[in-house]
Amino acid sequence: MGSFNKRMEGYTDKVDNYLEDILPIVTIPPVKLHKAMHYAVMNGGKRVRPLLVYASGEALQIGTEQLTPAAAAIELLHCFSLVHDDLPSMDDDNLRRGQPSVHIAFNEATAILAADALQSLAFHILANAPVYRNQDNVPENLIALLAQASGTNGMSGGQALDLAAEGQTLDQGELEHIYRLKTGKLIRACMLSAIYVAPPLSIEKRQLLERFIDAIGLAFQIKDDILD
Repeated sequence: MGSFNKRMEGYTDKVDNYLEDILPIVTIPPVKLHKAMHYAVMNGGKRVRPLLVYASGEALQIGTEQLTPAAAAIELLHCFSLVHDDLPSMDDDNLRRGQPSVHIAFNEATAILAADALQSLAFHILANAPVYRNQDNVPENLIALLAQASGTNGMSGGQALDLAAEGQTLDQGELEHIYRLKTGKLIRACMLSAIYVAPPLSIEKRQLLERFIDAIGLAFQIKDDILD
């Protein structure tokens, strides 16, 4: 772990550079939308999810060139979810990482469109990344993985259940279900994405890894959302 900590800055720089290159140029119309997209993504995030992709890749001995498009796509989905979460109709947060939320810095309509565009860009990366060309089923598997993580069986579903639970007292099982969807599914996708670009694993190893992934995702959400 100590050696990975030393490499974290390099991994963060790698995914940041990739994101800078893949985001639309801010001087090209629609300028306000493109600026909002940059604002939402390049705002000093810790890049925890990309780092999980790289850490999983190290464990499976996968080169970073195979991991970076997946890491960037996952970070874009994470940023998309944060923009939506901050909206007045959701969690109604005016600040994100000490800065005005996207809907405050721009406006609510632009924030919604920027989040939608970030989601689309995430799937565009996976469908078109040169490194995944001629690799059987890799783009398809990654797209299906992230689609599930962001849909009604993932972040969107978890957020809907979270909103519906406001003012209610939930038992442990209900809370765990919400947080497995809201945050755990995307954390799970970070680690599974490395599996999808790696040589095939045995069923036993994959089952063990998935059990570990589920536990990590739930622990992360509890620390991030409940204790905070």
